Amino acid sequence: MSKTLVEKILAAHANEDVTAGKIVWIGIDVRSARDFGGANVVKTFRKFYPGGRVEDPKKTFFTFDCNAPANTIPYANNQQICRNFAIEQQVKVYDVDAGIGSHVMIEEGIGYPGSTVVGTDSHLNIMGAVGAFGQGMGDQDIAFVFKTGKTWFEIPGSIVVNIRGDLPKTCSAKDLTLFITGKLGTKTALGKAIEFRGPAIDKLDLAGRITLASMATEMGAIIGLIVPSKEVLKHFGQKKAITPDKDAVYEKTIDLDISNLKPQIAKPPKPDAVVDVESLNGRPIHSVFIGSCTNGTYEDLVSVAKIMKGRHVKPGIVATLVPATMKVWKRLLKEGHISTLIESGFIVSNPGCGGCASGQIGMTGEGQVHISTSNRNFAGKQGAGDTYLASPETAAASAILGRIATLQEVE
Repeated sequence: MSKTLVEKILAAHANEDVTAGKIVWIGIDVRSARDFGGANVVKTFRKFYPGGRVEDPKKTFFTFDCNAPANTIPYANNQQICRNFAIEQQVKVYDVDAGIGSHVMIEEGIGYPGSTVVGTDSHLNIMGAVGAFGQGMGDQDIAFVFKTGKTWFEIPGSIVVNIRGDLPKTCSAKDLTLFITGKLGTKTALGKAIEFRGPAIDKLDLAGRITLASMATEMGAIIGLIVPSKEVLKHFGQKKAITPDKDAVYEKTIDLDISNLKPQIAKPPKPDAVVDVESLNGRPIHSVFIGSCTNGTYEDLVSVAKIMKGRHVKPGIVATLVPATMKVWKRLLKEGHISTLIESGFIVSNPGCGGCASGQIGMTGEGQVHISTSNRNFAGKQGAGDTYLASPETAAASAILGRIATLQEVE
């Protein structure tokens, strides 16, 4: 029977036929837990499997990225619980100096095209960027996967989002992502797998694909999948991508034209409240955060450094920047971009989730107007202020001018 992309991937990990709506046991290639939720995974494992061993230590990982390094006693305790368990079970820990877990998995080739990845990260469906199935799950579910190496899924139905036209030079992958999020809202793709297609999607580099896949959660989708390009396959040492069957059945196909796309921004308090940046042009801001799993890649931050070269954050604006991983941080440092960013007025922190995680760098106070490159702007997510979601380019321009602005206004 012909299959969609998500059905193809999951069928390769099941011992039975896979069709949309069917509940199927799936083998899991990568089992992970982060510092948020990781300690509860350990406690659940010890409660239900006393003295038990994880099914495969080489496929099991901890990633510390929400609170890195720990700045609260609860997080410090939770991380140490995970470290102790990792020593007992001979499981690898990507500790507080590694960076965002999902990005580390992609960098290190742990999660690869066609693989299945689960963890306690609600944005683990970012793995769709490389044509893998990723899913965030609860503590008890992850403890079960640690012990058995498998879990069950209800196979999601699939929709196609077909992007027509080329991405204008004035826009980035984040503008494309926000545009799609605004058009789909939270119900169109609710509980579905999205297959992103079109020439503009094919041209996205790995960083752009990560940005797009990272916001599938905000679109209500189980996952947003992109067939790997030759560049992506080369990153993982692969030659052939898993593709959907040509006659696969989809619940719907949505065509979106981006030929005339302008820089986009999401108004608080919803990621899908998307409008053209120019419609809010001139609103004063107080702070900017650049980073997160959505826009913390090397390519994202080099783009910001190039904008800031010879320019400065407007006095009174607090501008923070957090690279996604230590590898990104070191490369930026080696090439001189960290110096550029610091000299321009940015506060550059250690790798991790940064301002996307409560209690970290980039939090806002009541009445504060904030521009963020993260994926969520719900009330309280990044503090008590009003958070607008935008591209790194829009965020940098806004930091320079002290108001919501497009890059074209500073060039």
